Amino acid sequence: MRRLFSTFAPGWPGAGLLLMRVVAGVALISTAIMRLQTGAVVIPILAIITGLLLMAGLWTPVAGSLTAIIGIWRSVNHISDAWAGMLLATLGAALAVIGPGFWSLDARLFGWKRIDIRDRES
Repeated sequence: MRRLFSTFAPGWPGAGLLLMRVVAGVALISTAIMRLQTGAVVIPILAIITGLLLMAGLWTPVAGSLTAIIGIWRSVNHISDAWAGMLLATLGAALAVIGPGFWSLDARLFGWKRIDIRDRES
C-alpha cells in the first residue's frame, strides 16, 4: 500500500476523502440491498462487500476500482439510472487514484510509522 501513496492526507483533505468513501459505500450498499430483493445475488453481494471495504478504508485502491466497475456496469445496464452509475464510477475511480486518507484502516495498517532510535548507553 505504501508504494501506491506517498502520504495519507490528514486534516480537511482527509475528512473529504472520508466523506467520499462513506457516500460511495452507502450508495453501493443501498442499491445492492434493493437489487437483492429482485432476486439477483452475485453483483449485489460484491457491491455490499465493496461498500463495506470503502467505508472502512481497507484496500481502498481495489475497492475503488471495483466501485468504478460496478458503476460502469450499472450505467450500461440500467439506462434509466445511468447518471447515478456514472457518478458512482467517478467516485470509485477518484478514490482508487487519490487513496483512502488519514482516517482509514489502510493508513493504520500500511501508513508511515515513526521509529525512535535511542542512543545506546556504554
